Order: sequence, then structure tokens, then C-alpha cells
Amino acid sequence: MNIPSLGNLVRVNLREIFPSEASNFTPWLANEENLAKLGDALDLELELESQEKSVGPFRADILCRDINSQDWVLIENQIEPTDHKHLGQLMTYAAGLKAVTIIWIAAEFTDEHRAALDWLNEITEEGINFFGVEIELWKIGNSPVAPKFNVVCKPNLWTHSVSQAALRLESGELSEIKKLQFEYWTIFQRFMKEKKGSLRPQKPSPKHWMNFAIGRSNFHLFAFTNTREKRIGIGLVIKGSDAKPHFHLLEDEKETIEKEFGQELDWKELPTKIECRVILNKFNSDLSEKQRWNEYHLWMSETLETFSRVFKKRIQELDADNYLPDDLEEGG
Repeated sequence: MNIPSLGNLVRVNLREIFPSEASNFTPWLANEENLAKLGDALDLELELESQEKSVGPFRADILCRDINSQDWVLIENQIEPTDHKHLGQLMTYAAGLKAVTIIWIAAEFTDEHRAALDWLNEITEEGINFFGVEIELWKIGNSPVAPKFNVVCKPNLWTHSVSQAALRLESGELSEIKKLQFEYWTIFQRFMKEKKGSLRPQKPSPKHWMNFAIGRSNFHLFAFTNTREKRIGIGLVIKGSDAKPHFHLLEDEKETIEKEFGQELDWKELPTKIECRVILNKFNSDLSEKQRWNEYHLWMSETLETFSRVFKKRIQELDADNYLPDDLEEGG
């Protein structure tokens, strides 16, 4: 058997690719694809909120949301070894933002700064988490340079929610419906990973929904089950101060959008709430009928891909300033 020759991994200096931390590295990291790589290393689903966000007297490099919990995730990055200045900033951020995950990315962590993050994770209250991540760049021969995120510090009790839910299941804390939901999403996550679509499934948990990022803050997709009404569905959630204008701008394209779907959607403005939704239901879908789960999973995965294909570009181009309420239109 002939074994092909193997290449050698070559370490690339960060400064060769990112001459400036603020002008090169931070914008690169804020890119959706690269945030997803970081999220994979930390088991988080990150959605960009803003860059250079003011928190107290400092400006955080990147501010994100954890799409699963909707908590803040603040990223402070360096392309040099860690220093005391950045450690002080991280502590200020933790004080200024209540429920928050703080990620400190650097070329190298000193032993004292690694110990400091471990100590902070021990003494801070629940809801505040500190991660230390070293970034490396590698290539093989003339291949493109690839990043590698190495987690060197993490919260003491940071475990996969799968494990947490499994423990609760074993201890009998979960109701029968919650057990069924957890099992359903666990198998669905595996189904999505094997299918290798464009959407990344989150960690399964014992609840009736699972969220998916769609590339813009205040928007996300979700898959859901309704055991009482025996239906499943896929939806788009629109949140934030501009939720209503954004919803109506999309609704203006309702005819075209539904033509692309090939069926009608349920457009829910939800006037008394701060969010809006666009839903597609699959009725006569009883979650207790496990023999039909593969059918449900296939429908969900295909419908999620359709939602992403139809809505993603439109969402990215939405501008609330373009919305003119009907009463203003009628008034000329």
C-alpha cells in the first residue's frame, strides 16, 4: 500500500496576518463565520451585536448575544500575550453587565492571568462566566492560513447542557413531556449534524423549542413542538426596538415570499408584545408518535433551510427608516 506524503504544519505569526489588532483582527473575528468557529470551541452560539461597544470607561472589542440564553457575551481580544490592563477591563465589564459571559482571547496566557480567571470563576456569582482562549494560526505548505482556538480557562461548572439535562432526567426532576422533548431534540441535533446543512443545531435541552442564528442581531429562527395541539413548526422571530417596522417591511413582500415558499405563512405582528413572528405549522404531528420522528426531523430541517434561504438576505437588507406607517401614507 502506497502512503501519500504528508505535509508539515507550520505556525504563522499573528502579526503577519493581522498587522493591527483594532483594524484587522477585531473585524475578522466579528465576521459571522469566525464567530461560529469560536463558538464551536466554547460550545456557544454567538450572534454579533456590535463592535467597539462602550461599557463603563472602556470600549469592548466585540459584544455578542448567546442565541440560546440571550445573555450578553463580551469578547476582548489581543494579538499579544495577556497583560494586567486587559484583566482590569474584563473585571469592569463584569461589573457593568449583569448576566454575561466574558471571553478573553490572546496570543498567549501567562500563568498568573490564567490563575486570575480561574479565581474569578470561583468567586463570581452565577450568570457571570470567564473564558480564556489562545489563538494560533497554522498552514500546511502553501495552503491558506487556518485559525485554531485553544480554551485554556473556563468556568468550573461549565458542562454541556446535554449532560446537565441528562442528570436531571436520571434524578427524576423532569416531567414526562420534558423527557420527551429532550429526547426529540437530542435525536434532531444528530440528524442535523449528519445532514450537514447550512444551519448549526444548538445543544438539546428539555424545552419545546430550539433556536438557530440567521446572521443579524434581533432575528433568529426557531423550531418548535406543541404537544397539546399536536403540531410542530418553524418560525422567524423579530425582536428589538425596530421589530414592528422590520416585520411590516417583510410583510410588504408577503406575496413574493409565500410564492417562494409555495404555501401561506402565518404572519403574527403580536401588537401587545415586543416581538413579531412568521410561522409555518405542520399539523397532525403528535410528538408521542416516535415512529414518525424521522418524518418530523426531515420536514423541520428542510423548512429551516427554506426559511434561511428566503429570509436571510432580506433580513440583512432591512432598514427600519424605510418603513412608512399606513396612517402617514394616507395623510400624504
